[in-house]
Amino acid sequence: MSDFPVEQILVVPTSLFHRLGYFQGFSSEIDRYLAELFSPANISYRPRPEMEHDPSFKQLIPYVIFRHRDASGRQSVFQYTRGTGQGEGRLHRKRSVGIGGHISAVDAGADGNANPYEDGMRRELEEEVSIDSPYTSRCVGLINDDESEVGRVHLGVVHIFDVERPAVAPRETEIIECGFRGTEEILADMDGFETWSQICMRALFGR
Repeated sequence: MSDFPVEQILVVPTSLFHRLGYFQGFSSEIDRYLAELFSPANISYRPRPEMEHDPSFKQLIPYVIFRHRDASGRQSVFQYTRGTGQGEGRLHRKRSVGIGGHISAVDAGADGNANPYEDGMRRELEEEVSIDSPYTSRCVGLINDDESEVGRVHLGVVHIFDVERPAVAPRETEIIECGFRGTEEILADMDGFETWSQICMRALFGR
């Protein structure tokens, strides 16, 4: 038996997601989902090892995309390769445009913090990257991918952080081969990117 405590992560019943409106891929209808998905009545914290293989629950995962527009209007986003030391082994060595991770029971705090998702997202960002630029942020959609093993147990909440300068750098050694790259270049070279990144890039920048 391990001496380390098992991480308790935030989940919602998959049946709730189906009741609110099932989709495969990307949905921009955030008003349809977020209030119910984040309702204290619907969330719970359960052992991560069990939840990674239990499709009756969806783990809510913030997925933050950093975008920069230059003076000519050209868009670029922060992208990187996931090292082999990051937690989700099924994503090792995949390229990604999203920063984020699990919301943990520690984000709720002893006082039952009313917004553990927001605090968890900020914690993940602070752990993984430094942002040396003013920025604005907004939630733009959700990702669901039931066509992959890892996707069946996760539901992504997509945020765009618009940075004034392309000044985002890794804090984690497992975020490698990183930097801002033009959206058109990424769309033309999607091989090697994790499925969530492919879904987001095509939905948000493929038009």
